Amino acid sequence: MKTSVISTDILIIGGGSAGIMAALRSKEANPDQRVVVFEKGHMKYSGCIPRGMDALNIVTVPGVATPEDYVDDAVLGCDGVLDEGPSYEMAKRSWPLMQKLIEWGVNFPKYDGEYEVVKAHAKKGYTVTMKEPNLKTILYERLQKTDCIVLNRTMALELIVEDGRMAGAIGMNIRTGEIIICNAKAVIVSSGGCARFGLPPNGYLYGVYDCPANTGDGYNLAYRAGAELTGLEYTLHYYIIKDISSPLLYITLTRGAQLLNAFDERLDFGHPSIKSIIKEHTDGKGYSRIRMSHLSEEKIKSIEDILFTTEKPACERFFEGRGINFRESDIELGPTETYLCGGHGITGIVVNEKAEASIPGLYAAGDVANVGRGHLSGAFVFGEIAAETATEYVKTVSNELADSTGYVDTIKEKIEKWQNTEAEVSIEEFEYKTRRLIGEFLTAPKNEYKLNRGIETMQGMQKELFKKIRVNRVHDLVKAFEVESIISCGILSATASKERKESRWGSWHYRSDYPNKDDSNFQKLLIVKKDENTRLPSVTLRDPQKVLNIGENFEGRVSVHE
Repeated sequence: MKTSVISTDILIIGGGSAGIMAALRSKEANPDQRVVVFEKGHMKYSGCIPRGMDALNIVTVPGVATPEDYVDDAVLGCDGVLDEGPSYEMAKRSWPLMQKLIEWGVNFPKYDGEYEVVKAHAKKGYTVTMKEPNLKTILYERLQKTDCIVLNRTMALELIVEDGRMAGAIGMNIRTGEIIICNAKAVIVSSGGCARFGLPPNGYLYGVYDCPANTGDGYNLAYRAGAELTGLEYTLHYYIIKDISSPLLYITLTRGAQLLNAFDERLDFGHPSIKSIIKEHTDGKGYSRIRMSHLSEEKIKSIEDILFTTEKPACERFFEGRGINFRESDIELGPTETYLCGGHGITGIVVNEKAEASIPGLYAAGDVANVGRGHLSGAFVFGEIAAETATEYVKTVSNELADSTGYVDTIKEKIEKWQNTEAEVSIEEFEYKTRRLIGEFLTAPKNEYKLNRGIETMQGMQKELFKKIRVNRVHDLVKAFEVESIISCGILSATASKERKESRWGSWHYRSDYPNKDDSNFQKLLIVKKDENTRLPSVTLRDPQKVLNIGENFEGRVSVHE
């Protein structure tokens, strides 16, 4: 197996929204520093937003809302379990970020001379309409003008820690199997959340809501390296277009569509929440539906334009195949699979307002970071922040090569086990069973028995992964490493869920044995970290970081934001 060695100042793992912005800002901050990106797919069309986007989710537009307003709303949305510092920093930088995107050619349309600001949070509006089907292409073409080195089709397998600080990472080319050792002074992890966690109800391995390449790699890398993670008990699922799992609520409800349950009762009055819609479903009043037949032709065409050209072009073929016309037909909504995500939830590597993780030289941005429900704005802003902080940090670190021998040997031992097995189970079958068991034991309603069974089952799958699967080619090998990450995320999620002995965030963490919310004991961040002695997850609780005086207790609400 071929092995290559490279060196860089900053290594970025993941080239989606956060990663590409980190790469761009790194070269802006210091054009002379060396920047390398590991991207599992191809950076031109990778990540959760590989093409276009219909809105910049969080912008504190002057005269409309302030950063303080946003933090207030964010704490409400996270039911009080949120470090305010990162969210405040994101909100302060959101307007300048939007102006930079406009300078780069990203289209934010104006109506009567003003940007369209849509209210998708409980108190104020922060979501600015964007009409840019080529968002990722614009960023990628800009990056190509720099000397940033992008290693496409490269999956990160291990972070290298030396003398208590980051020293690089080891990757693998997913087409050739080549091992790549990258010595780095600083590492920015921006590899997304864990989209392939539970199984969709439609029988497929994934829908189109999140990026299927996101298998919790970043969570697993950070955990094994000794970094702190949080929010792993926040097992997120949505209620969006049935059978394809594509967003629809924000695009339609903010433009006058109606939301109805199975009994034709309206649900769109006031501030409808994902939590309340899911409750309608679990109470036997589903499937809920979106209705647009009462809207003007102009309004319907504007919705189709956003959905079919900017947000999810595949949806047009989906609706055509089903014979659904927005002018006549309701659109059924349904529950999605379970995810772990920082951008839409609160799951992530713990970072401060400088994007610093708990290991010197390690930074995180995007869905892999705990900037609670930061969405695209959080990815872009913290991509920039991580780049700026890392640029300053590398000035203080020598460029000595790390000893990666132990890490490489461990990886090669795993590969050898997979290649030499005589097992007959395909990795696809093994992944399907793993994710079915995650859905069975790790999702709500949760209880002590189910979670203990979940931990026991995932630990068993962890062992069986090296005994029972068949690996015939590099593609199978990549899948095996991905499933290893999914299993690790399952163990961490079950462990965190077991320790949060309360119910919070509606169906995302409902415990039938602790059905009530317990603010006095659990309005806290639950921190998970690897115990260096037992090599098992250890759990601690700490109070959320406060930077604003906006109260101690919050009546939790979840916005319609997708």
